[in-house]
Amino acid sequence: MAILELMQINLLSPMVLAFALGIIATLVHSDLKLPDELYTTLSIYLLLAIGLKGGIALAETSLAVFWAPALATLILGVIIPLIAYAAARRIGKLSIADSAALAAHYGSVSAVTFAASQTFLDTIGIKFEGFMPALVAILEVPAIVIALLIAQMAGGQQGGDWKAAVRELLTSKSILLLVGGMAIGWLAGPRGGKEVAPLFVDLFKGALTFFLLELGMVAARRFRDLPAAGLFLLGFAIIMPIINGTLGVWLGHLAGLSLGGSTILGVLAASASYIAAPAAVRIALPQANPGFYLTAALGITFPFNLAIGLPLYYTLATWITGGA
Repeated sequence: MAILELMQINLLSPMVLAFALGIIATLVHSDLKLPDELYTTLSIYLLLAIGLKGGIALAETSLAVFWAPALATLILGVIIPLIAYAAARRIGKLSIADSAALAAHYGSVSAVTFAASQTFLDTIGIKFEGFMPALVAILEVPAIVIALLIAQMAGGQQGGDWKAAVRELLTSKSILLLVGGMAIGWLAGPRGGKEVAPLFVDLFKGALTFFLLELGMVAARRFRDLPAAGLFLLGFAIIMPIINGTLGVWLGHLAGLSLGGSTILGVLAASASYIAAPAAVRIALPQANPGFYLTAALGITFPFNLAIGLPLYYTLATWITGGA
């Protein structure tokens, strides 16, 4: 398919349209709002469902198949924060704290973007490896830790508690649910997975649609910070995902992933965290400006990836892998 056709398919999916509805609701000052309890429940459900499906797939995957993609993911977790920090510090002339905060967010991963990428590939009929959720968990932590270490070594953590930030990260709900869900899925195996499939598989896309409706409203509220963020941050939040996504697709192909798997690894590399990373950065780098890292990750990169990035990374993957 041509990229314009892929973009049309993606933009007309219920999930993306729900996200757009959330943006519109905020821009017209509607009183639409999901209850906080529902938003929290949906986030728990999505993270646990992703972990469960990954664990069930891991139970049927040999180490010989899994080790290379896992290593490629770890490499991404090291390289991406270094690239992001250097770009923000040297090109954007941002402070050490702000540069490290951006590196933490862009080196980590968005589980919702990952879920949207699976739905997109399902829609266009592209298969992918079942263990991809395990790579989400692998990519979640290392980049954040590396970014905080960069700030510490460069002297940008005045007033921050690095150890407390790492504890917050490792005990956060995103890590616990992803890793815990994978452990449950791995131990239960395919037989146990069938027992919970009506909830965690059949209803997944509907729950994701609800969640993206709320995220559309959240993202739209960050739009007011765009003028203060400046042109560099706008360019960073679009160009960096494309660079990272290309790197992810290429490493995925080298690691032996299929076209679909390489696309998803590209999406993981291109995404920016807005759940785990903000909590850790808030503790370790209190002087970092949330208007920069939250606006970039949630207000620019997330909508870009959801609307344009998914078909773009798939197209890049078809070029790099030769459509295999």
